[in-house]
Amino acid sequence: MKLLHAADLHIDSPLRGLSRYPGAPEQEFRSAVRGALHNLVDLALDEAVDAVLLAGDVYDGDWKDYRTGLFFTAQMQRLREAGVKVCMVAGNHDAQSKITRELRLPDNVHRFSTAKPESVVYDDLGLAVHGQGFAERDITDNLAAAYPKALDGHLNIGLLHTALEGAEGHKTYAPCRVEDLTARGYDYWALGHIHARQEVRRGDPWIVFPGNLQGRHARETGPKGATLITADGPRLTVEHRDLDVVRWGHAEIDASRAADVESALGLAEEAMRAAVRDADGRPLALRVSFTGPSDAHEALWRDRERVENELRGAAGELDGLWIEKVRAATTHAVHEDGGTLSALVGDLRATASAVGADPAVLEGLVRGLPGLRGVGAVVDAEDVRVDDEEWRARIFDDAVDLLTALVGGDPAGIANRPGTPGEEGAA
Repeated sequence: MKLLHAADLHIDSPLRGLSRYPGAPEQEFRSAVRGALHNLVDLALDEAVDAVLLAGDVYDGDWKDYRTGLFFTAQMQRLREAGVKVCMVAGNHDAQSKITRELRLPDNVHRFSTAKPESVVYDDLGLAVHGQGFAERDITDNLAAAYPKALDGHLNIGLLHTALEGAEGHKTYAPCRVEDLTARGYDYWALGHIHARQEVRRGDPWIVFPGNLQGRHARETGPKGATLITADGPRLTVEHRDLDVVRWGHAEIDASRAADVESALGLAEEAMRAAVRDADGRPLALRVSFTGPSDAHEALWRDRERVENELRGAAGELDGLWIEKVRAATTHAVHEDGGTLSALVGDLRATASAVGADPAVLEGLVRGLPGLRGVGAVVDAEDVRVDDEEWRARIFDDAVDLLTALVGGDPAGIANRPGTPGEEGAA
């Protein structure tokens, strides 16, 4: 028996952070989510799977265009014509949409109840799938605790949209412990909601987040796709399959090896070529970050416009590569004599360390910035997350680094370049 597990399709989700950049490959990226679903169905047909398991967030909130639903229905019809069964639960995003609940799907698709857990049994396959969808967006109950026990003589699958005990960047919906899942006696838990692939438990039972089908912004990097499950008696073989149409990447350049801007650029171009190879022919949106203590620190901050333009020019010579953002996150190199920082810079660092150590003080400082007044909790398109303590700390560190560069380097080189000081903070 073969099964295909996918989650978090987010069909027709708006891809974030593209329109503000000149030359961004908007059309390729905006059609990517649909292309990834098409690839999912192609894989199901090529592998002759018996069933597809969709663990929530097929759609992206309260979509209003019926063409979104019609596209999904057409893909499910392709599976129906091949005799492939589909089991799906509603996730928190699906629960927002009235259209989603009323959409008529082909008869090969079983959409699980949102009122209580239920089981669908395919005796011809020896397969039992247990699941419950979200009736509303904010589900804080432990749904897994009420799932039925495993059915003897069948391969038992639990289908659930959950954050388990919580994950960075995701709200804790339908919270539960691994022990709650193992207590059901199932062979495999097909989970959704966490967008990064995770094999939480590798066997007895398998507990897997396949990740989302297609990365949608710069924080959803690397290969994306689905999980293919092959059952040979009680033994399961579980493998990831890439299905993304375009890819987001992040090249972190260790600038501690760079003596100057030219050598830092050389390291970045080497990383860019490697990232293009890893993308395996897919269009790639790449964020480049220079990190670490470096002799090139001041120049990287002072000449950010030049660095960005040179990297964008180099990207134009590599097929399918677009530079999404260039970020300087280096610090001053500290040499053996310890003399690279002036007393003034040392005092600045000490003061900043004290401020950064107090989350309440830092929150008040960040919220008081003129450019952030009135900004909501999260503005994904601009990567602004005022309510995120980790984001506030990072943005504060960036500001301290910039101020250090101004004090220790050539202030005029930065101050006279419009828009540079607040680039990452406003982005």
